[in-house]
Amino acid sequence: MSLPPWWQTGIVYQIYPRSFLDSDGDGVGDLEGIRARLDYLGWLGVDAIWISPFFPSPMADFGYDVADFCGVDPLFGTLATFDTLVRDAHQRGIKVILDYVPNHTSDRHPWFIDARSSRDSRYRDFYLWRDARPGGGPPTNWLSEFGGPAWTWEPATGQYYYHAFLAAQPDLNWRNPAVRAEMMKVLAFWLDRGVDGFRVDAIHHLFKDDQYRDNPPNPDYQPGQSPHRALIRRYTTDRPEVHAAIAEMRAVADRYPDRVLIGEAYLPVPRLMAYYGTALGGMHLPFNFQLIRAAWQAPVLDAIAREYEAALPAGAWPNWVLGNHDRSRIATRIGLAQARVAALLLLTLRGTPTLYYGDELGMRDVQVPPEQVQDPWEKNVPGLGLGRDPVRTPMQWAPGAQAGFSSAVPWLPLGEDFRTVNVAQQRGDPGSLLSLYRALIALRRRRSALSRGAFAALDLDAQGVLAYRRDHGDDRLAALLNLTDGARRLTVPPALAAGRILLSTLPDRALGVPVGAAAELAPDEGLLVDLTGS
Repeated sequence: MSLPPWWQTGIVYQIYPRSFLDSDGDGVGDLEGIRARLDYLGWLGVDAIWISPFFPSPMADFGYDVADFCGVDPLFGTLATFDTLVRDAHQRGIKVILDYVPNHTSDRHPWFIDARSSRDSRYRDFYLWRDARPGGGPPTNWLSEFGGPAWTWEPATGQYYYHAFLAAQPDLNWRNPAVRAEMMKVLAFWLDRGVDGFRVDAIHHLFKDDQYRDNPPNPDYQPGQSPHRALIRRYTTDRPEVHAAIAEMRAVADRYPDRVLIGEAYLPVPRLMAYYGTALGGMHLPFNFQLIRAAWQAPVLDAIAREYEAALPAGAWPNWVLGNHDRSRIATRIGLAQARVAALLLLTLRGTPTLYYGDELGMRDVQVPPEQVQDPWEKNVPGLGLGRDPVRTPMQWAPGAQAGFSSAVPWLPLGEDFRTVNVAQQRGDPGSLLSLYRALIALRRRRSALSRGAFAALDLDAQGVLAYRRDHGDDRLAALLNLTDGARRLTVPPALAAGRILLSTLPDRALGVPVGAAAELAPDEGLLVDLTGS
């Protein structure tokens, strides 16, 4: 049998480059900083790094407002720095995945500068321009994700332009074949430089309704939610035309061996499944964000795992995400004790796991004083706690000055716990969360049941306990996760009772012993049980 592609058995590690390591003392992380920590990533055992945007940008949205899709912002280095990073990563067996931002550009991009200068500009149709409504005002009721109307008036040419995010991020017109051709060239540019794939940003935003109909009101909208939730985004996201565009991206990626496309689309599971594509080709991995949003309760997680597995199209490969640069950190959401159980969950479910930098240490959201807020979302909609700064704070490398991140004051404040929650302290502690992540990653590499095996939920009738099996040929394992802070006694079937404890999320559990017919899980404990031979 042929081996599965690397992106099915591997582990992806997301790096927010501004916050990983500052090599030049300006308080902002950079590509050379990532390169300097490749040995750490190799020691941890990850298979690929996904690097958030580092392209030339005015930084209105910290790199997601791209002014040049085929360059490196001087803040982060040069193309030569990037090429060296790719070379050194590949020498260590680490793949490199980039962010691809196809929905919009910066308003400083040469295309938009030209487009806004005249209605006769050759780039005018690269963007979405509309006249005002009769009587004045924006052409539709569409709202920006970051607050306020999604249309901005351009007085020089007397029309509005559309932006799903900031006014400084005008949306591209993907109905224009010239736009699609240019954006396919962007993919080829980076693939030719050796990148191993792309995480495609906001893919479900790519097409808007060609009739420009108003979005309907959302009857479930509650005060305190982001204002854009006041409308159902029926005509601005998840339009059917997006799948043909994805097929074009896939065709470019498929010209290169062993590449991967990962799509970002916050959608319900039934709608997300369409992003795996049809015979035309789709995303290899539409991101599955359910664990980020879910209540941390055994019945909820059990239902998520079962329903997701049942919904997958034939031949599709699952994936799981615990955290990213937009959502509260896992240790903040569920506490440090359960963050250990979450590590076991992420790394033993069937599918490709994505790990957000610092989660392997138990880094938590950092309170950012109002005068230090950077995130435009928080600035546009203050007081609702929508800002993403708290999850983008510097990586905590050491207990010394600036947590080993920089020789200067970092661009965002450090967590108050950096003197104890850091790589240097945890790397030498066999009971640390970092050591647990490393042990789990090593087990995934050794045990085909974890990296390639089938998933089967287990019904143990124990309140607060999530249980499932992973089987691949003769390799058989079971995971038992206590999602509560109380001890749980389980009555287990003979095959599970005879299994031996391979790993516990708690450092003082005896290993190698049988589970027993009356198994007991300590509070906040997860077990991995070896059923092979039992």
